[in-house]
Amino acid sequence: MSFSGSSVWITGGGSGLGRAMAVEFARQGASVAVSGRREDRLAETVAAVEAAGGRGLAVPCDVTQDADLEAAVAAVVGAFGKLDVAVANAGFGVAGRFETLTRDDWRRQLDLNVVSAAMTAKLALPELEKTQGRIALVGSVAAFLPLPKNAPYCASKAAIGILGRTLSAELAPKGVTCTTIHPGFVESEIALVDNDGNFDETRVDKRPANLMWKAEDAARVMVWAIAKRKVEHTFTGHGKAGVFVGRHLPWLVQRFVTARR
Repeated sequence: MSFSGSSVWITGGGSGLGRAMAVEFARQGASVAVSGRREDRLAETVAAVEAAGGRGLAVPCDVTQDADLEAAVAAVVGAFGKLDVAVANAGFGVAGRFETLTRDDWRRQLDLNVVSAAMTAKLALPELEKTQGRIALVGSVAAFLPLPKNAPYCASKAAIGILGRTLSAELAPKGVTCTTIHPGFVESEIALVDNDGNFDETRVDKRPANLMWKAEDAARVMVWAIAKRKVEHTFTGHGKAGVFVGRHLPWLVQRFVTARR
């Protein structure tokens, strides 16, 4: 597995999985561009990419704005000459009891996690067709499990799942593949972002620490799945188990989550 000579663009590349994937792609010889809103974090990722032996590029971008996405694609191609891989990784989670969530909460969640991922893929597609490249969408095991107080996030990741499979089928004749990746619990800053999408370092990550994968380990699996042009890939042992019971034993999952409330 190698991305030697490849050009890679990752949204949400300033921290967590985005940064870890950027470093892993660099280790495999790729030039890597990262996008996000926090320019200081993007600069840190570029430094990590270059330390890993790759060529890095920071492209500030608000993925909810099509003009920003178009400009980002142009910047990547202008710097690297082409685009081989586009990873729609940007996302966050809206949490709260269903009855407390507003229309704006739902719109904010779906706009960033679903619509922006779709537009990232769409606006990168003309360049990816030239290289018969790869699209990667970052989903979650939460797509398959009913997590109380997380309905918008779960719904958004379920949408990413079917979006990815549809793109995989639709784009195959063009030679472009789409890989949807569903991680289990992985170290990231997602729990430190509030319902408005603002980073707050004082927030507490309540996810189970004993199940948490290191971002670097997760990145190796994710880059491998993209290299293999997998249609869909779920990883972490608990993640695979969760998807299995969520798909085949929904009554058991329902009983478990209801009993814990």
